[in-house]
Amino acid sequence: MSKVKFVGEYEFNASKKVLYPYLNSASGLANWFADDVNINPNKEFVFIWDGEKRNAKMVISRLNEQVKFKFLEDLEDPNYVEFKIEKNEFTGSVYLQVTDYSDMDEDEASELWESLVLDLKGIVGG
Repeated sequence: MSKVKFVGEYEFNASKKVLYPYLNSASGLANWFADDVNINPNKEFVFIWDGEKRNAKMVISRLNEQVKFKFLEDLEDPNYVEFKIEKNEFTGSVYLQVTDYSDMDEDEASELWESLVLDLKGIVGG
């Protein structure tokens, strides 16, 4: 199955400083992104969905700006998810850009991320 790169952008009524901890920490991600998230001794993030574990390495972490996780199952063409937080200086609005490179088709990814982001907005007051 070929992989698809989904990019979505979502507006938040929260500061970059409030949003960032929910994107880069195991406890923050466990609140909205996965059923549970742990960090193993190799400093890999272990994401758990419906009892299934998937290991990922945080390959980018820029304070209050960007986080990228590369999943470790397929080393030749790995799935990844990237979060970028941007602020529009004219309007003051904060946007979360999500890039999801995976086996999901565009419609499936869009529906999933709409639901996940709605959960995150509920947490941060978004």
